[in-house]
Amino acid sequence: MPTEFLSLLIILLVVCLLLVVLDLAVAGLLAWLLHLTFRRCFLWGLLSLLVPVLLLAYGILIERNTYRIKQVEVTFPTLPAAFDGYQIVQLSDIHSRSFLHRKRSLQRCVDKVNALQPDLIAFTGDIVTLQSSELSHITPILSQLSARDGVLAVIGNHDYCTYGHETNGLKHVVELEQGMGWQVLLNSHTLLRRGVDSVAVAGVENISTSHHFPSTGKLDTAIYGTQDLFVILLSHDPTHWDLDVIGRDIPLTLSGHTHAAQTSLLGWTPARYWYKQYRGLYQKNWQYLYINQGLGETIFPARIGAPPEITLITLRKGHH
Repeated sequence: MPTEFLSLLIILLVVCLLLVVLDLAVAGLLAWLLHLTFRRCFLWGLLSLLVPVLLLAYGILIERNTYRIKQVEVTFPTLPAAFDGYQIVQLSDIHSRSFLHRKRSLQRCVDKVNALQPDLIAFTGDIVTLQSSELSHITPILSQLSARDGVLAVIGNHDYCTYGHETNGLKHVVELEQGMGWQVLLNSHTLLRRGVDSVAVAGVENISTSHHFPSTGKLDTAIYGTQDLFVILLSHDPTHWDLDVIGRDIPLTLSGHTHAAQTSLLGWTPARYWYKQYRGLYQKNWQYLYINQGLGETIFPARIGAPPEITLITLRKGHH
């Protein structure tokens, strides 16, 4: 933690120094062009340039370590009676690289999840960022996750390890997850039972409408044999919902992937320009999609207005 804190502090100081130099140059130019005092131009410029730096510092040092528990209740007329009140904790996008030097922060997250005492933990992909070796550093922490029906997981686009050019990376990722006691659904499903009632949880490999991401998932294979069962689908990329889930007998889909762009200001997030569905709960007729905004980070190590999310989903039987 101290090492990462020092490196981040150095980055912030360098950014601030560059902004001051830029401000000096721009203030001098504006003062000359607009016949204003240099001091006035410099101070106003400094203020406007430092605001994003302060937001970034907040996102790096504070908000990405502030785990939000979001409670969601969804009602289905077809839910088996024995599953009324069934609770699922959804986690997504851990991106293990994000926690290599923040293990105490990740431990707090795991403790928060376990304190909820859920019936099931569903992880919706992207447990690593570049390489499978990232995960091996935090498996002792993640293996502590506990739920009555265990932990079910699917893979995301990063879990193929193509960004880190690792051969057999996906295989290693799956083996590490299984070593933690997680059940990884690779185009397959499993049954949850309460007395004589059953619910199927299906999971697909990554399926996306974007050619930038791998699409090796097979939904038909995953749900084969689930006829007449209530089906919960775990699918990493939410674009899969409109692509192939809508219209099928799948009442609830859980996804991640978007991170809500790790940025949200007054409810606005740039993720809305990239994805039709980008965070939270969506409904089309009797089908629901929930998108968790993830725990870790990619591209930049901060979360600004889009804190790491632990979702507690309660299933209810009844009419919409």
